[in-house]
Amino acid sequence: MTLKAIATGLPGVVIIEPDMFGDDRGFFMESYHAEKYPALGIGCTFVQDNLSFSSQGTLRGLHYQLPFSQAKLVWVVTGTVLDVAVDIRRGSPTFGRWVAETLTAENQRRLFIPRGFAHGFCVLSPSAHFMYKCDEYFHPEADRGVNWQDPDIAVDWPFRDPVLSPKDARLPFLADIPEDLLPRYDESAG
Repeated sequence: MTLKAIATGLPGVVIIEPDMFGDDRGFFMESYHAEKYPALGIGCTFVQDNLSFSSQGTLRGLHYQLPFSQAKLVWVVTGTVLDVAVDIRRGSPTFGRWVAETLTAENQRRLFIPRGFAHGFCVLSPSAHFMYKCDEYFHPEADRGVNWQDPDIAVDWPFRDPVLSPKDARLPFLADIPEDLLPRYDESAG
């Protein structure tokens, strides 16, 4: 079995298409294989898996951790989401830029989001089960985020009035986050 990597508009953020083998019974695929991802430039050791369930119109994000940055490998088990990664590494040539990918249970695409990026998604289907692997554990004291409607980032979300948690509704704009609370761009890491 092979994996196909597709570059996005942000270096390091990669769409991954796994092989799926289907017939009239359904399909089979490997959801993850630790020996195959390094060949795609993804050398993380994932330590925590998370599953969320959300209803249509829910927007979760844009989240990151600092310290204890996390790289994430995300995909949809049921439903459809618009998944977004935003480069928030101070000093990065792509600072404030974002990419989005529609992830579905049918296409089984994964999105790899490296450390130093904020991440969020919104649910387009009636509901969705969303999986993600992280290369660092969740640390509540390091939980941070950027407001989903930051005008300087200007993500083209499909909803103007999404369902948000109280925490996500109060997140600051990127310009209002002190520099020491943003990840730093490491030129040698890309």
